[in-house]
Amino acid sequence: MLIFGIETSCDETAAAIVKNGREVISNVVASQIKTHSQFGGVVPEVAAREHLDAINVVIEETFAQAGIQPNEVDAFASTAGPGLVGCLLVGLNAAKTLSLVYDKPYLPVNHLNAHVCANFIDSDLKPPFTCLLVSGGHTQIINVSDYNEQEICASTIDDATGEVYDKVARLLGLSYPGGIQLDKLAQSGNQTAFKLPEAKVGDDEFSFSGLKTAVLRLIQTFKGAEIPINDICASFQETITSTLIKKTVKMARRNSSNTIVLAGGVAANSRLREKLYELENDGFKVYAPKMKYCTDNASMVASCAYFNPIKTDNPLEFEVFSRG
Repeated sequence: MLIFGIETSCDETAAAIVKNGREVISNVVASQIKTHSQFGGVVPEVAAREHLDAINVVIEETFAQAGIQPNEVDAFASTAGPGLVGCLLVGLNAAKTLSLVYDKPYLPVNHLNAHVCANFIDSDLKPPFTCLLVSGGHTQIINVSDYNEQEICASTIDDATGEVYDKVARLLGLSYPGGIQLDKLAQSGNQTAFKLPEAKVGDDEFSFSGLKTAVLRLIQTFKGAEIPINDICASFQETITSTLIKKTVKMARRNSSNTIVLAGGVAANSRLREKLYELENDGFKVYAPKMKYCTDNASMVASCAYFNPIKTDNPLEFEVFSRG
């Protein structure tokens, strides 16, 4: 089964064709990083206009790369939410139009479920498993008992992981996208240079606002002296990744799961991936998407449309949603 997926939830215009949810036939991504870097973050109205400019070119390139005609596709899919409404509408309307023109089914997809499904690409992963989903807007531990049966076991009560990375990066004067820059600097810093706090919350909760404040106060202590940016980045990264892994392991054991999966944009973080694979020494099977499938892309959307599309009686009438 060939599914054509479209992703436009934020600042990447992407399309892909995926076979049986696991084999990528073509994958095209047009990034808007250069556009938004001048603003220090994503501007929704600008992002939507960029999607409108890029969507037709991306779709045509995806078919050309695959050597497949539109009528050979079995279904069209797009991210319906959560995301930026104006951006989502571009991809959803494009996918619905293709569906109507070529008389194929339209399959709406939840963006967060798509990130989970990125782990099915080029892998033998099957449920059940415990998934740590970390992105700019979400931090969740999900118990995936079957392809279309998921339960959120833990979530953040304030800042998401990617959000706090970007905020701390801004405090340190790093350029956008800050999380990526912070990770690079942390790799040459001292992880134990500064002891930063972990929030005392329940096993089913994450909280990172206190960590962000602690970094701010640490920076302020230098009072004009040179700030050891690399060491602060490394200490911050060590603290937050330790919290994420510890809670995920605890939840996996509670769910009697021996497989742990990483998903979301922050799944590309070097230290988090390193800590994940260290869990193999404790008897866990671990999975993380290939780097190119961690950040927003359409291959994960097409995979999700195969394994776990949004259930609705009339897909062509399904509308976008900003939160979920």
